[in-house]
Amino acid sequence: MAHPDLQPFSLLSSDTVPGLEPWAAMPYRDAPRFDAATVLQQWRRLHVGHGMPPPAPGPLAEGWALYHSGEFERAANLGLRHGREGMVLANQATAIYANYLEPREACRQAMFKQVAERAAAQVEDEPENWQALYWQAYALGRYSQGISVARALAQGLGSKVKGALERVIALQPRHAAAHVALAAFHAEVIDKVGALVGRMTYGVRAETAVELFQHGLELHPNSPGALMEYARGLLMLEGEARTAEATGLYERAAAIEPVDARERLDVELARAGLSE
Repeated sequence: MAHPDLQPFSLLSSDTVPGLEPWAAMPYRDAPRFDAATVLQQWRRLHVGHGMPPPAPGPLAEGWALYHSGEFERAANLGLRHGREGMVLANQATAIYANYLEPREACRQAMFKQVAERAAAQVEDEPENWQALYWQAYALGRYSQGISVARALAQGLGSKVKGALERVIALQPRHAAAHVALAAFHAEVIDKVGALVGRMTYGVRAETAVELFQHGLELHPNSPGALMEYARGLLMLEGEARTAEATGLYERAAAIEPVDARERLDVELARAGLSE
């Protein structure tokens, strides 16, 4: 299994996909497909990690169907056309596409910055909008990994990520993805600066990371992405001593039947991690 620092953001590369259009297509034809009716019927399962209420039947439901089917560009564009009501769809589709499928580093980073800025503007007007807070934190976190965690900490991005995720959990205690993301933040900071500096300077602790990972998985036990984040977190916190447990978590992730396009991408990452 690959070391966490070597875990790829993208499943594609510009070397293997020449002449890419601005947004690459979902590479797996076996990903689940949705229409507005089926996405609303399955909403609770599809959004168990975020606890977001469903949209009314209509254009936004169709946009979410596009997102869960892996048509990220169309979903993002539709979300943007619906202003504030569509912003979470636009941000989620853009961030997830950038994280998994955009092969060009500069484009990926620009997308994360765009999402972070849109979400921050929304938070400024709506301080308790936990959806905007989460996507702000997610985008800043991924952007930080792209420039290196150490550099991001020096720029003060770490405190923004940590503060936003803690606020999400305070506002929405059952937000599984925020628990996992905050756990990963604790683990990554400790991995980069050490336990003592991490605790004194950034307020991170290994035991807090493990507790957050475990609670996130209690809330959403069948999330392949969360299982892999926990595996990478264990390796960052304790190294080779937790290799067997981390491998087991990857095996669980690889065996999950994906419910949508994003989970299909996560399952493929789990399989790739096991083969390395």
